[in-house]
Amino acid sequence: MLKYIYPDGSHCYRAIHTAHAVFRNEEGKLIARAEKSDQSGMYEFEIKGFEILEPGVFYK
Repeated sequence: MLKYIYPDGSHCYRAIHTAHAVFRNEEGKLIARAEKSDQSGMYEFEIKGFEILEPGVFYK
């Protein structure tokens, strides 16, 4: 499971198999590319950072 942290401090969780890439765009912003929930393609969104969550660990 991945935890993406947005620039405003909020976050979301995504299954690791939906993650495609994390990269810096030409403006230097950190961008994540992930599969759409309906599996119709990819989309990109700006993030501040991300965490890879370990199975079986309870995160508060």
